[in-house]
Amino acid sequence: MTSALRPGDRELVEAAARVARTRCRGDNHTMAAAGRAPDGRIVTAVNAYHFTGGPCAELVLIGAAAAQGVYELDTVVAVGDRDRGVVPPCGRCRQVLLDYFPAVKVVVGRGDHVRAVPITDLLPESYVWADHQVEADTASPTEQ
Repeated sequence: MTSALRPGDRELVEAAARVARTRCRGDNHTMAAAGRAPDGRIVTAVNAYHFTGGPCAELVLIGAAAAQGVYELDTVVAVGDRDRGVVPPCGRCRQVLLDYFPAVKVVVGRGDHVRAVPITDLLPESYVWADHQVEADTASPTEQ
């Protein structure tokens, strides 16, 4: 289910864009992300690019949020440097966001078509990490 941006979502996009403009420098940091906690707090982060790989801004955001005591995020967005605007999460980030926050909404789209969508819309028929299986899957046959 796609939903138009709410005022709080616009604030989230603006927060990520501000970090992208002011903190992304050179090739090491090219993306910024922002996430909103259920209590309204906004957490921001930047990616840490390296030729051997490195975490995307969304993954750094998860760690930064936890370091600040935020263990749930309602909505996340990533914004590129050099005024590239909203950038959708890569496949790995989609999977990690789903694993950590199955109900999170992700801001995607361009220009006037920016919208918040459930992570499950971005990753249909997704893999379910074995450690996150519902208890019913591990219940004994007599309990089912």
